[in-house]
Amino acid sequence: MAFLADALSRVKPSATIAVTQKARELKNAGRDVIGLGAGEPDFDTPDNIKNAAIEAIRRGETKYPPVSGIAPLREAIAAKFRRENNLDYKPEQTIVGTGGKQILFNAFMATLNPGDEVIIPRPYWVSYPEMVALCGGTPAFAETSIDNGFKLTAEALEKAITSRTKWLVMNSPSNPSGAAYTEAELRALADVLLKHPQVWVLTDDMYEHLTYGDFVFRTIAEVEPNLYERTLTMNGVSKAYAMTGWRIGYAAGPLQLIKAMDMIQGQQTSGACTIAQWASVEALNGPQDFIGTNKAIFQARRDLVVSMLNQARGISCPSPEGAFYVYPSCADLIGRKTKDGKVIENDEIFASELLEAEGVAVVFGTAFGLGPNFRISYATSDTLLEEACTRIQRFTASLS
Repeated sequence: MAFLADALSRVKPSATIAVTQKARELKNAGRDVIGLGAGEPDFDTPDNIKNAAIEAIRRGETKYPPVSGIAPLREAIAAKFRRENNLDYKPEQTIVGTGGKQILFNAFMATLNPGDEVIIPRPYWVSYPEMVALCGGTPAFAETSIDNGFKLTAEALEKAITSRTKWLVMNSPSNPSGAAYTEAELRALADVLLKHPQVWVLTDDMYEHLTYGDFVFRTIAEVEPNLYERTLTMNGVSKAYAMTGWRIGYAAGPLQLIKAMDMIQGQQTSGACTIAQWASVEALNGPQDFIGTNKAIFQARRDLVVSMLNQARGISCPSPEGAFYVYPSCADLIGRKTKDGKVIENDEIFASELLEAEGVAVVFGTAFGLGPNFRISYATSDTLLEEACTRIQRFTASLS
């Protein structure tokens, strides 16, 4: 009898966490490393949010919370969806988890049976297919390309749907590509989904507030109200509010699904940290002006990185609509050799050799299901980004 569960054979470690850890180890060993792997804002959590947490501690808000979240936070979530997304959810249709990952995992755990398929567009956030596999489902991948901005088309969605399809996972803006769907693009996908009533939509809107230029964010249940009863709309405070370590994600959806997720969470972790929940109440209800300030900084960083990468030999980098990632292609470098004679056979070797030669840590694109590409997080200072891109230019120029 094997000791470890068979389910573990179906999943892989997180490549993004692995790259971040590798960069940390090299730094601790004295190497000059610039880590561009972590999807984490370099801004501090705003003071009003931190103060709300401190006041919660002083009030003694330190007891077990309700499994689905404290009432003020669930009310704030419902108000946020009405105010920003034109979605009318009652507080009891919301749920709070320990980060967005728990929300996603519990949704899959509550709904997937062996053989159920979940459509995941490539490139994807590394955890989506692993969560599906752990919960007994089957990841079914829908193709995108750099030519269509890494966005799922209606035709590709139609092709991916089968009689076993239970969920479509949407992520806009996207991790890793930064691609964001316009209202017209969501409308086209919704038209396909309306023809397949067995397919639910899990929309991951974690980067909602990080879109650039004149792009207008929309979420799919807002665009097509007839999908409201089979959509779980997930979000959180991690990215826009610089609260990654507070570990608060949330979602809203049909009551039957929320109750099922509540039951799983009740046997799993119970409620999320009360102090973090009270901080999140202030995040959602308090001043929002800093979001625009931070967004302008991210946009300038995006423009810097896109410009410098497109000046690197063999690199092609589209300009994304949102999030804080770029997903450039290194296809023109495949087959070239390093100074030591190592052949760049794929994007994983490219990323490994870049780290070894220049001390720049990026995540190889195959980990996200689509290569030869690599992901850079530009959630760090202009100085480090400029230096990192200079090193990438130097590395690509050195390949023969």
